[in-house]
Amino acid sequence: MPVLLRSCCLSGLLLLLAGFAAAQPQGTEDRRPNVLFILTDDQCWEALGCTGGEVETPNLDRLAASGTLFTRAYNMGSWSGAVCMPSRTMLITGRKLWNVYPIDQQLVARQRKKAAQAPGKPIDTGTAWPEWFSQAGYRTYFAGKWHTNFHKAEDVFDVVGTVRPGMPADTPEGYNRPKSPDDDRWQPWDKQRGGFWEGGTHWSEVLRDEAIGFLKQGAERPEPFFMYLAFNAPHDPRQSPREYVQRYPASKIRTPENFLPEYPYKDQIECGRSLRDERLAPFPRTEYAVQVNRSEYYALVTHLDDQIGAVLEALRASGQADNTFVLLTSDHGLALGRHGLMGKQNVFEHSLRAPLIVAGPGLPRGGRSDARVFLQDVVPTSLEAAGIPVPEEIEFESLLPLIRGEAGARDDSMYAAYRMSQRMAIRGDWKIIYYTNVPKHLLFNLADDPLEMHDLADRPEHAAKLAEMKQALRDDMRQNNDPLKQPQG
Repeated sequence: MPVLLRSCCLSGLLLLLAGFAAAQPQGTEDRRPNVLFILTDDQCWEALGCTGGEVETPNLDRLAASGTLFTRAYNMGSWSGAVCMPSRTMLITGRKLWNVYPIDQQLVARQRKKAAQAPGKPIDTGTAWPEWFSQAGYRTYFAGKWHTNFHKAEDVFDVVGTVRPGMPADTPEGYNRPKSPDDDRWQPWDKQRGGFWEGGTHWSEVLRDEAIGFLKQGAERPEPFFMYLAFNAPHDPRQSPREYVQRYPASKIRTPENFLPEYPYKDQIECGRSLRDERLAPFPRTEYAVQVNRSEYYALVTHLDDQIGAVLEALRASGQADNTFVLLTSDHGLALGRHGLMGKQNVFEHSLRAPLIVAGPGLPRGGRSDARVFLQDVVPTSLEAAGIPVPEEIEFESLLPLIRGEAGARDDSMYAAYRMSQRMAIRGDWKIIYYTNVPKHLLFNLADDPLEMHDLADRPEHAAKLAEMKQALRDDMRQNNDPLKQPQG
């Protein structure tokens, strides 16, 4: 697959070269650390072997053991059903949900009008994450899922491989299944269904090969590299080779403790039968359908783990591993039968949280942090690790002080949103959810009830805590420039 070299104007090139020359004395080897960022898609925070889940991920487990695993990394939410788009937009810009939303909407409106009229004044989308590395003299690489309206990968990376869409093309046979053990119209290893098998080779394997090629290129060049590898897996369609699926017999898969046949507010919170993700399994949910979906999901995760393992082995073989920071996360989590939901379009813990691992030279090994962080904190973390000053426009926080155990407690509060129908805030052990279209508040104590099975909002003994959390939610909405009218009472 040919790579595309980013073109840049002469003045920009001269500035880049001048900055690089200033950073490194002539005639010396540039030993600044490399940065390898790996992004998966739809990976639950617990879809790791080292968190005690059912899935086998030996390579990710080793990566976690070589650095720090964050167990409570959150995505801030979404303004659309395609939750990965805002998540990746926050990554590429370093800005939070509702501060980047207006620019995204301008870009969407411009795209819709493009065929009807000449483009107007250019929209300022700001500097993209890889451009801060380029300006510091790094060589930047990208391949995989892009899925953001901000920029094109070819415009902001020096070297670009295969760019994938938001998800592989699926087929009707992949939905509303399985209805029974006799429902065999879909087989994850059937290459005739397309999806991840489009082109004949599984997309995760294609990205693995391109990543290894990038690493070989990076090892041969004098400047350090920033590499962004974006896997589509384990997003549906849940396809992987037969031998991976056979490792997870559906009959042996546990049904989640917070399984429900249907979520009572699914329609009001925009997670009903019309939502694509929710149509993957039949309504009402059955334990068997959830077991099969989770079995195929685990198989895809383990297949993904093997491809990431091959990339990390290639990094070691290149001689660059000891001088490379590796950051891995996913764009959000997934329900997979919890609360009667299948997708990520909700503000429960299972859908907001994703795995997050940071490893690299000089950092502690075998660390585990329960601090609440945003997964987009990888942006300033990567820049600080590379010795690049973090620009003021970045609204997320570096994780390095937490990893190093430096003084100064980080705010443990959390806020998230989904479209105009759901809001969430956390303070300490307490979490409030607000459903605007019911309207209704839910109140959970996450220490006592981490699976969010017992709503305490109507309990008289928790009336004061409910009022306190309602105010916390209003404060968060105001501070995050939330466009939704604040709930009263």
